[in-house]
Amino acid sequence: MLPQWIIEKKRDGAELDAGEIRAFIDGHTKGEIPDYQMSALAMAIYFQGMTPRETADLTLAMMESGKVIDPESIRGVKVDKHSTGGIGDKISIPLAPLVAACGATVPMISGRGLGITGGTLDKLESIPGYRVDLSEEEFFATLDEVGCSMIGQTAEIAPADKKLYALRDVTATVPSIPLIVSSIMSKKLAEGTDALVLDVKRGSGAFMKNSADARALAQGLVDTGVAMGKKVVALITNMDQPLGRAVGNALEVREALEILRGEGPADSRGLTLTLAERMLELVGVKANASTVLTNGAAFAKFERMVARHGGDLAAGLPVAEHQIPLPAPRPGYIAKADAEAIGRAALLLGAGRAKTTDAIDHAVGISDLKKVGEFVEQGEPLCVIHSNGRENETQLRAALDRAFAVSDAPVEPKELIHEIITG
Repeated sequence: MLPQWIIEKKRDGAELDAGEIRAFIDGHTKGEIPDYQMSALAMAIYFQGMTPRETADLTLAMMESGKVIDPESIRGVKVDKHSTGGIGDKISIPLAPLVAACGATVPMISGRGLGITGGTLDKLESIPGYRVDLSEEEFFATLDEVGCSMIGQTAEIAPADKKLYALRDVTATVPSIPLIVSSIMSKKLAEGTDALVLDVKRGSGAFMKNSADARALAQGLVDTGVAMGKKVVALITNMDQPLGRAVGNALEVREALEILRGEGPADSRGLTLTLAERMLELVGVKANASTVLTNGAAFAKFERMVARHGGDLAAGLPVAEHQIPLPAPRPGYIAKADAEAIGRAALLLGAGRAKTTDAIDHAVGISDLKKVGEFVEQGEPLCVIHSNGRENETQLRAALDRAFAVSDAPVEPKELIHEIITG
């Protein structure tokens, strides 16, 4: 079947069979089907959607476009976590060593930030010397010795996803649930994991702004994982305000270290424990994650992982030149700490990328964020800005003015976990 016939079929709302999907993905990966035809199919999928079976077939074809790690090559029961991204979401950093310290193996392939959403790899690279580009041999050795390793996507893992994502980014087809699901799951299932926990963010600082879209994405991810023989659960979590009290790469690593000491903000520490418990439950490992977090075992795992990756925690994390408090204009209760606006402010400071080729400043960001429902006195800092003086001050002030609102009446914060979807 010619590529244009497959495009026509999906354009007209018909269901593609597994062979058609496989042929198209293989052809594009090999360069036999040009970008303009792949873009046309992506647009047809955007408008017509895909059935759960089609989405699973697309995920499988993308996953098998490159190397798939043999689960038998990694010791123990293997489980991973994926977040759809949010502001201040540093949870993967304490979560992987915590779950490893409880007895599971966590082979975690992470990503970089783009726009206002931070990336785990950028945060880890705040640690002097930390390498995210381990060879496969080094990755396996770290998993065998430590039980967890956090690396970037290699050229061999799901190359079809790399090609398709680049096209989606420039053809306005990113917000397609089947394409999002296949992108996420093709990479995660290529890791050789037995189970996967998904943190689907919903709110102003998330890709999915409302509950209906977040639920549809979560259900699609779970259905696809189950169809491919994996144990999967998804949590829909709030991202109307940042997670924790720090936004920015080194600042978030500092908060992650606090969590690994059993401290840190209640929301980020609590979500770390909740996700850990779900991961351990899926693979049948019985352990008290809360005890492991407070007795030093998780922190020790993290230190060992960082050392295996070439990192040096003792060298210290980068610090911005200026720390500037943002005073509250009047006394009252925090009614809004808008995640999207705070994320934009961090981007203006240099903590993120507007495009993939941008360099980031690991030291800058925002810390000591007040949370919704907390009381502040007039002049008390709503947050502290960490700056190296490269930002547009007018734009930064405008973003932070939009971010916060103070109320005379007490304000009840939203629940962090909205819903849990299982297979």
